[in-house]
Amino acid sequence: PNFPHGTIDPIEEISKIAMEYEIPFHVDACLGGFLIAFMDQAGFPLKPFDFRLPSVTSISCDTHKYGFTPKGTSVILYRNSELRLHQFFAVADWPGGIYGSPTVAGSRSGYLIACCWATLMYYGIEGYVKETRKIIQVARDIADGWSKIDGIYLLHQPDVSVVAISSNTFNIYYLFDGLHAKGWHLIGLQNPPGIHIAVTQIHTQPGIVDKLLEDTRQCVEEILKSNTKKDTVTAVIYGTNQKIPDKSLICDMTKLYIGSWYETNLDTATVG
Repeated sequence: PNFPHGTIDPIEEISKIAMEYEIPFHVDACLGGFLIAFMDQAGFPLKPFDFRLPSVTSISCDTHKYGFTPKGTSVILYRNSELRLHQFFAVADWPGGIYGSPTVAGSRSGYLIACCWATLMYYGIEGYVKETRKIIQVARDIADGWSKIDGIYLLHQPDVSVVAISSNTFNIYYLFDGLHAKGWHLIGLQNPPGIHIAVTQIHTQPGIVDKLLEDTRQCVEEILKSNTKKDTVTAVIYGTNQKIPDKSLICDMTKLYIGSWYETNLDTATVG
């Protein structure tokens, strides 16, 4: 699904357009590729999104997300080997010899590949179907629970594992910070303002969903009862971003902030 709202694009419809105009069609399944591949078997049928559609030429999916492998590996699939050739790089006149590389990275650590393969073999198809069933069910349970809390609403019914909410009653970032104070590290969204949770294995443990829903109810009740208009840190950051029309300024500030991480003299490190 897409990262902010957890919805899947109309792949079939886009596929027809790609076919009509003879355009190569790439499906970005990096976030949920290892879920949607098993959802049919897990009892949550999806419309075709893969090579069953004749115009789909390539698909990407990250193994380190719902493939549960160590970070540092990913997968790209091609419809045929001819398409795959365009990924490779080769130079014949380099003084260091004839050089070729299958990826942008000239070399990769073998242990990451070995760990990735070992993880895939450990879970197998049955294991991934089992985990998919649990994760999708929990995502739908959270969506159902959140939809029943006055003051917030779902931005969209989740297609896979991401559940996003917003509010027409209060600044949704108040809820973001309230839940953060209770130990929930969710993701802040913008355009429109919102927050989301990407359900993972840990959220499928007994009691986790009930705890999240109860903490959400408590936070919403506290926000609605409170008369204070003092903005939280998150509300200020996202509010400022939405009020500044020139987004390049936000990008510049972000780069300066990241640059401060690399300062070797911590006493003089600054973002300005």
